[in-house]
Amino acid sequence: MTRTAGRKATRKQQQRSIQTQEKLLDAAARAFAANGFKGTSTRDIAARAGVHHPLITYHFKSKDELWRAAVSRVFDRFHEVLCGTRQALADAAPRERAAALVREYVHFAAANPELHKVMFQESSSDNPRIAWLIEQYLRPLYELSVNDLIELQQQGVAPPGPPAMLYNLMRLAAGAMLALRLEVRGTTGLDLDRRANLDQLADMLIRIFLSGNAQAAQA
Repeated sequence: MTRTAGRKATRKQQQRSIQTQEKLLDAAARAFAANGFKGTSTRDIAARAGVHHPLITYHFKSKDELWRAAVSRVFDRFHEVLCGTRQALADAAPRERAAALVREYVHFAAANPELHKVMFQESSSDNPRIAWLIEQYLRPLYELSVNDLIELQQQGVAPPGPPAMLYNLMRLAAGAMLALRLEVRGTTGLDLDRRANLDQLADMLIRIFLSGNAQAAQA
């Protein structure tokens, strides 16, 4: 009985530890996205998470380690969503697959504003964090997408021009609007927290960047 009670106590402690880490990672992602690395203190993160400050150093060795763990959590989820969509539509026409990826991207970015806000914060200066983010996530995402874009251009579906330019236009057209949603709503009245408006945003991106006719191009 004592051994069983001990195992249950250990499991509860492990569960509490995991829950604390998740709270800290969520709070850290929000804080770093809002205030940047330099403008965020570990005490602020602990307060946002509702935990005692010493627990940060217990779970993470440094603020830099916490930043990387929090950012990785967001980008790993994003990568899983995109890869899941690509796999599900592996046999679909390239335009259909690309359109589905645009929709997934818009809705994920809307639900996870840290995705772009962290990039905006760290891109304001040359620093080890943006270099790490590029190496670990941003360049691999580009390399995963660029061949699809080239194929779409060759089919006449996507507009001509440097693929790198097209890639950045597509992602920032949505990403910047979503990262600046408060300003967008205040200036124009467009509420990007509404699903109907997100669907319209995705549809407009598809019409603008994937408007060509592959059959006509091949004729």
